[in-house]
Amino acid sequence: MRALVQRVDSAHVDVAGQRVGGIDGPGLVVLVGVTHTDTPDHAARLAGKVYHLRIFDADGFAHCRLPSGAREVSAADLGLPVLVVSQFTLYGSAVKGRRPTWEAAAPAETAEPLVAEFADQLTALGATVATGSFGADMRVTMTNDGPFTLLLEV
Repeated sequence: MRALVQRVDSAHVDVAGQRVGGIDGPGLVVLVGVTHTDTPDHAARLAGKVYHLRIFDADGFAHCRLPSGAREVSAADLGLPVLVVSQFTLYGSAVKGRRPTWEAAAPAETAEPLVAEFADQLTALGATVATGSFGADMRVTMTNDGPFTLLLEV
């Protein structure tokens, strides 16, 4: 599984002009891609890695009680929300030319339950999770903070 993690000030997903998910205020947008060999264990490991990434500056969150001297904190430390959006194109490849192939991306019947498992695992870790709509033509709007974007894989 792959996750493109973006630290954001706010974000939302619209489908056919209707808001289906979003977060107000700081948090994470996570675009999630699934390949053929991924399992629920991959989803759980990736969720833990994403939610505990130390990519926030504690100085900007005075309400957070941290060990003395700790400056880099995670969304978990701060109780920040996460917007999860399925993204099969994370497994696209244009190695052989200019037209991408999607052979490494898992089919919907494999990917959809694993993206849902990823979101469920984040919830189990204590995150407030919003989601896009799997397989829909989504419009994702966000304000990237930094900008800060990181690609993770398990």
